[in-house]
Amino acid sequence: MEKTPITSHDALSTEELIAQDVGARLPSGPMAKLIAALALSWSLFQLWIASPLPFIIGFGVMNDTETRAIHLAFALLLAFFVFPARKRSPRDRVPGSDWLLGLVSTAAALYLFVFYAELAQRPGNLTTADFITACVGIPLLLEAARRVLGPALPLIASLFLIYSLAGPWMPGLLAHRGVPLPALANHQWITTEGVFGIALGVSTSFVFLFVLFGALLERAGAGHYFIQLAFSMLGHLRGGPAKAAVVASGLTGLISGSSIANVVTTGTFTIPMMRKVGFSAEKAGAVEVASSVNGQIMPPVMGAAAFLMVEYVGIPYVDIIKHAFLPAAISYISLLYIVHLEALKLGMQPLAVATVRPWLARLTGFAFGAALISGLSMAVYYGLGWLKPLLGDYTLPGVAILLGIAYLGLLKIAAMNEPLASEEETSLDTLPSTRAVLLSGLHYLLPVVVLVWCLMVERLSPGLSAFWGTVILVVIVLTQRPLLNWLRTDGKHHYGTVEEGIVDLREGLIAGARNMIGIGIATATAGIIVGAVSQTGVGLVLADLVEMLSMGNLLLMLMLTALLSLILGMGLPTTANYIVVSSLLAPVIVVLGQQQGLIVPLIAVHLFVFYFGIMADVTPPVGLASFAAAAVSKGDPIKTGLTAFYYSLRTAALPFLFIFNTDLLLIDVDWAHGIAIFIVATIAMLIFAAATQGYFLTRNRWYETLLLLLVAFTLFRPGFWQDQITDPFRYVAPSELSAELNSLSEGDILRMRIRGEDAVGVIRDFSVLFEVPAGDTGDAKQQALGLETYQQDGKTLIDIVHFSSPAEKAGLMFDQEIVELRIPAQRWAKEWFWLPAGLLFLVIVALQRRRINSAEQEQQPLVQP
Repeated sequence: MEKTPITSHDALSTEELIAQDVGARLPSGPMAKLIAALALSWSLFQLWIASPLPFIIGFGVMNDTETRAIHLAFALLLAFFVFPARKRSPRDRVPGSDWLLGLVSTAAALYLFVFYAELAQRPGNLTTADFITACVGIPLLLEAARRVLGPALPLIASLFLIYSLAGPWMPGLLAHRGVPLPALANHQWITTEGVFGIALGVSTSFVFLFVLFGALLERAGAGHYFIQLAFSMLGHLRGGPAKAAVVASGLTGLISGSSIANVVTTGTFTIPMMRKVGFSAEKAGAVEVASSVNGQIMPPVMGAAAFLMVEYVGIPYVDIIKHAFLPAAISYISLLYIVHLEALKLGMQPLAVATVRPWLARLTGFAFGAALISGLSMAVYYGLGWLKPLLGDYTLPGVAILLGIAYLGLLKIAAMNEPLASEEETSLDTLPSTRAVLLSGLHYLLPVVVLVWCLMVERLSPGLSAFWGTVILVVIVLTQRPLLNWLRTDGKHHYGTVEEGIVDLREGLIAGARNMIGIGIATATAGIIVGAVSQTGVGLVLADLVEMLSMGNLLLMLMLTALLSLILGMGLPTTANYIVVSSLLAPVIVVLGQQQGLIVPLIAVHLFVFYFGIMADVTPPVGLASFAAAAVSKGDPIKTGLTAFYYSLRTAALPFLFIFNTDLLLIDVDWAHGIAIFIVATIAMLIFAAATQGYFLTRNRWYETLLLLLVAFTLFRPGFWQDQITDPFRYVAPSELSAELNSLSEGDILRMRIRGEDAVGVIRDFSVLFEVPAGDTGDAKQQALGLETYQQDGKTLIDIVHFSSPAEKAGLMFDQEIVELRIPAQRWAKEWFWLPAGLLFLVIVALQRRRINSAEQEQQPLVQP
């Protein structure tokens, strides 16, 4: 009887590779056990506070501040234990100095937990103990950040601390009244405005559980399952292993928000396969990096920054998923096409694999698997929706029983198929059957189904959704081995024992906690920057400075923001990069868009910053994902990073496009329109990829590249050409507000151009947008807007803005002037411009086909008469 492991790659070697990339130590002996115990305790603590158990039994209930303090205490202690101070520091043991720093920093973090009740009774009254704790805690946090993340983030945080203290001595525009040291200590450490602010709160409440969910799913064997599934589907194609790497990384991105872990997990298998079919070491590593980094934008489990958006933008996580889905899908599809173009440029041929079935059989197998997954999804969606009103208070145990039955059924299907081959046994000569691979691991989809159900149907919080998904995972990890042994009747394979499942669970909990050290430290350190911005008002100063540099041009402003993100990305991880840039510049972009009459949704701006933030793991010379891939491919890490950045140009183009065309984010778009946008936008991105890669049907000529870019731009933004031909608005005098409202229907869009003082007394011009409310007359509609006006010297001025009205929420205030009214003009649909773009594309196709035919005729031998 053959013993068949559930997962095939060596967890220890993966851990060592990640540790090597981030400079962590792996001590042995009692210290290793202590670090493992701390990591295990941290994971169990996070599961405890996320579960309903504390509220059920009335014990262990903690508020947000207390949980954040314990969360940071674990992160600091593990940071000093796991990460050495210098390159020369010992890697096999923890020196006494690191013991001291770890324990002191932990005590400083736990100060808020131990003395929470006392601190709550005297807000703002700093005692000597408070002051000393803050003065010790902040430098130790910066030191921990230096060890874990490098010098960039602590250096930026230190500059903001210095700026807070040295305000009166700052030059001109940057000067402020200054923050006394006690006030700074109180704001940054004792309150929840700085270190213990929103960013650390999101890390505590949401991010940890999703990282833990991914670690456990990987430990259960889902990562290897996704890799084998992608390889079985695409491995036989031209450049197949590279295409399999893209799909596998996308699937792994569903469960992991860590690009480095994604590279190491999938890259150890896919990169050697890409090398075997002809990809260079740098290109193989770059394909893996580009696909793994994009895992952070792939719903439903996105990077840590996505959970921060929930708090910063103020919308549910399910809406974040909806807005992020289409750009992420387009980005992955276009990366597949880029890989295909690379295979064409390298002259690769489809692999002649003996086990490849006829295309009809493969299509039938794929359709069967898709139908099975769709049927399972529909059964869960409609079945649970029907059960809720039927079972009432017994819904939870009823659903648990149904999930148990589904789990046993899927395990039975898995037991009826051959187990997955290990990575060492997989070769280009014999590809696994897609149907067999698909059926061998369908039970891994159950936790993802539960997670998505809780997020999108039950509308539970992200933390609670991840908790229930993790509960299902714990059950799978512990039981799948003995159950598979029991359900497999031929006795050919032994899947392992219960004890091995317990080991997997323990190691998964430890891995999840170790993966969170960097995120916990990053969010706490970035909180210093956010706290300094709120305490000094420097955000408004930087807004004026950036606006001055951009000369009031929104596109230039976006380019400066992207450039800042890329520069910061050389030293900051994605999460910290997102926090810094979004805190400083997101409000500025929104205001600048308003001044130019463009209403930019806040979620679009935050996704713009997020997309460029993920480039942190790609951008040379400090792209950690590129270094991780180069460690596997044995290629040059800088060349790998540059090539990956080149492949990621599509990811850099998308944010600019969805700022000006928010349809790509499915904002106020119905299903039919959304499907059309998805199809056209995907075609446009494929054309953009062909242009940037310099290859379509054959190698592009320079003018063909320019024409392809023009076609892609037109498909993405047909409204740009429409605006050049006809004005998008009909302009109305402000004095005609009531009469115009009377002629408009409910739900129509009305734009107002406003001139007046903003919150800091600066005269600005900006635009506001209103949906016309219900009302029988124009006056009634204006009253529903909460706006009263008067005429003076030929101007229409705002007299009264009603409390909590649409006008107040839009930022209108007394004595502002309404400069003009803008009503959307009746124009033909902008999508008509897709037709000339399509015709131009056909011209390019004809040009390249003619060139291909000419080359083929020249290669044919002359026939003698």
